[in-house]
Amino acid sequence: MDTLPSNAPLAQRVLSEQIAAFLLIFNTIFRSRMVFVLVIGGIMYAELPGLPVIIYTAAHFLLSLVTLQIPRWMRKVPYSESKRWARAITICTIAAGVADGVAPWIFVQPGHLPLTAVLIVVMMANCARAVQSLRPFKIALVGHVLCAMLSLIAALIHEGGTYYYFLAAFAAVHLAMLLRAGMHETDQLTEALTLRFENEALAARLQEQVQETERASLEKTRFLTAASHDLRQPLHAISLFGAALENQLEGKTEGANAHRLMQAVNALSHSLETMLDVSRIDAGVVKPTLQPVPLDPILQSLDDVFGALAEQRSLQLRVRACGLRVRSDPQLLPRMLSNLVDNALKYTPRGGVIVVARLRKDRVWIDVRDTGVGIAPDQRERVFDEFYQIGNPGRDRSLGLGVGLSIVKRLSKLLAHPIEMRSRPGRGTLFRISLPLVCEPEGTQPVVASIHGAVSALARKAMPRRVLLVDDEADIRKAMTDLLATWGVQLTAVGSQSEAVAAMESAQAAGESFDLLICDYRLSEEANGADVGLRLRERFDKDLPLLLISGETGPDRLKQVQALGIAIIAKPVEATALRHIISLISRASETQLGAVDP
Repeated sequence: MDTLPSNAPLAQRVLSEQIAAFLLIFNTIFRSRMVFVLVIGGIMYAELPGLPVIIYTAAHFLLSLVTLQIPRWMRKVPYSESKRWARAITICTIAAGVADGVAPWIFVQPGHLPLTAVLIVVMMANCARAVQSLRPFKIALVGHVLCAMLSLIAALIHEGGTYYYFLAAFAAVHLAMLLRAGMHETDQLTEALTLRFENEALAARLQEQVQETERASLEKTRFLTAASHDLRQPLHAISLFGAALENQLEGKTEGANAHRLMQAVNALSHSLETMLDVSRIDAGVVKPTLQPVPLDPILQSLDDVFGALAEQRSLQLRVRACGLRVRSDPQLLPRMLSNLVDNALKYTPRGGVIVVARLRKDRVWIDVRDTGVGIAPDQRERVFDEFYQIGNPGRDRSLGLGVGLSIVKRLSKLLAHPIEMRSRPGRGTLFRISLPLVCEPEGTQPVVASIHGAVSALARKAMPRRVLLVDDEADIRKAMTDLLATWGVQLTAVGSQSEAVAAMESAQAAGESFDLLICDYRLSEEANGADVGLRLRERFDKDLPLLLISGETGPDRLKQVQALGIAIIAKPVEATALRHIISLISRASETQLGAVDP
């Protein structure tokens, strides 16, 4: 291994780094000592020729040479061995200090004050250099400097005399300053290394937490995807069976119970969809795709979806076209506006709701104004909280869960579309969304996340006569067959592509054809309903309208389907919405359709 394991004790990691720092300059230190000893030895021999100078110079040179040849510590050495190597370095450096301390007893001689002064300067400089190189090791630093300088001071005092005493005092002051500076630098280096490794450990833990958060987010996304499909599937079957039963019992005494059943099923469906929306946004599953979006089809879809509801409540819903285009997400913006309109209708007992888009410089304001009960000043912040509803302490299910405006707030942040609210109790409320204007030519317009606006120009057609359904769930096939039969539609329900091919071949052989093809998006054996439907159209009838019904509502999946120009509607499907959509897309070109958000 090239580095210490991240789980090594902090003290061991610091010590190993100190050893590495010293060994970076190890060769330089002892090679320079060899050259320095030869030069100083030559100078001293010129002033004091004799055998002691030769012996000292040779011994000092050989000590440095041997030190260079000893085995060297490497990072691959186990970190548990670091203390042993630190002791070896300490012993070597103290031995070098002892060797330096012999010099004063040889070269400090009576009557050679200039030579003594040169020796003092050389030894002080040598100790100062040692403080810099040995600062990773406090004991080694202190041992080396004390051995050299105390020996010098002792030799000067031993020589006696005013000048030598002064030089001894000067050397003592220099020693104290060296030790103080060296100890301070050692502490600073240790603290810096400790802080470095603590920061690295903190960064590693932070990275682990980020990875854990990403894994949790991915697991949550998978759970929401699975929960969305697994919960929608049985609820979709219940909704279809209930609608068929309601139609069959129409006009009978039992019909009232069937009607109440469907009201409960529709309320459950709406609640499930709302809660899943909140979860998907909070989990980060919803990723906006900002692009030029024309507003008129979206506004028209609001009129199509909520017009009948407003009429049932004796309210007026006015939607004004504007011809403007904005930069937004073609799926999330309609969802945002739908929640605002739905909320406005719920809290408007009389009067109506108006939706209008207006140009303001480089922005577009979309106003949703109602003549409802209004919102008191002390409640204006709370209306964006989950499950908070004004004037609904009894949790009336007809007013929903109280998360519609919470979703609006989340989408406002996600899309960077600021939302403003103004309200007067008893007079009504205004919600205003501010969006960036798109000024470039329209060209090819993006797909809009509602079928209603896209087909509003088409004449409403009668229900198709014959429909082919591809769904691998037997219960869904049975429920759809019963439901469409009450509408006078002959449904052929099959469970796979091969069965669908056989059904279409039989129809062709009999000189008949299907008016509409409906496919479940997720079929058995990981088959894709969109691919199955496109292959069937390519083989039998390229103009055959295709509708997908899906329990998966992830934005990425919907956008993939939209790119193919196929209409898609999310489970569970209300019977009235299904009938309305089938009547709209029957025999219409699929290139005019987008994804459906009933």
